[in-house]
Amino acid sequence: MESNDIILKTEHLSHRYSSAQWAIHDINIEVRRREIQGLLGSNGAGKSTLMNIVCGVLRQTSGEVYINGLDIRRNPIEAKRLIGFLPQQPPLRTDLTVREYLRYSGFMRWIPSTEIRRAVDEVMEKCRIAHFADRQLRALSGGYQQRVGIAQAIIHKPALVILDEPTNGLDPNQITEIRNLIREIAREHTVILSTHMLTEVQAICDNVLMIEHGNLVFSGTLEHFDNYIAPDSILVRFNAPPASEVLFSREGILRGEQLDEQTFRLYFKEEADRVIEPLVSDSVAQGWRLVQVGVEKKSLDSIFAALSKNRKA
Repeated sequence: MESNDIILKTEHLSHRYSSAQWAIHDINIEVRRREIQGLLGSNGAGKSTLMNIVCGVLRQTSGEVYINGLDIRRNPIEAKRLIGFLPQQPPLRTDLTVREYLRYSGFMRWIPSTEIRRAVDEVMEKCRIAHFADRQLRALSGGYQQRVGIAQAIIHKPALVILDEPTNGLDPNQITEIRNLIREIAREHTVILSTHMLTEVQAICDNVLMIEHGNLVFSGTLEHFDNYIAPDSILVRFNAPPASEVLFSREGILRGEQLDEQTFRLYFKEEADRVIEPLVSDSVAQGWRLVQVGVEKKSLDSIFAALSKNRKA
């Protein structure tokens, strides 16, 4: 049933709460080993419901979830052993020290008592929190509390690590540190990163899943996501530019904007090459001294908005 390369698979996964509308509906996804999979969607889109079902916290209304080929409903203990989870609010015991809390987490993950010390030392080193081993969690900054939360999620070396908004509320330096840590974790584990922040997905993810209104509206590579909407403008800059009306009236140009004395944005209606190639030739012939030309990608916000409109409840 399952390819050896697939760590998570869902088939026609759906859930709703009592008689309300579907929280998620007919979700079919495959996540492969050792990749960082972005789970994207606006607040209330269904991301948390999906994660709770995948982690075995919530029983789905219909459909199936397989973790490394194991049906999580039929083999819940075996399947859950393969999962590490960091919810949006890290499940920390702030009265404990870092070492005490990770020992507790190790026992909860059924790590044998003879291996707990080694597992705790190893995960503290990996998450760079060993120097705070004997400090109470309540005394740590938000960034270091997140590191401890990630440590508890990977202490038992799960195949699949699910992180829910791991950089939420952190300052820019802390965000960079957590991103680097996630990249390191992905060398040994598959990571699903749930977020509503487009920049987070673009910064570290290999592939993207996007849920809106409970429906899967996108599944593909980050490159495919970035190019979901075809570009329709080029940015040009001249050292000796022609009059704006000369540029804006060129064949294939719908309209234009002059951004400064030398820079223009030109919106085209056909393929970019059909606009760029004659523009380069005319610049040489007319002495416009073209120094920059390039196709502008659509912004991530534009892509997000377009995908959000794909399916509405």
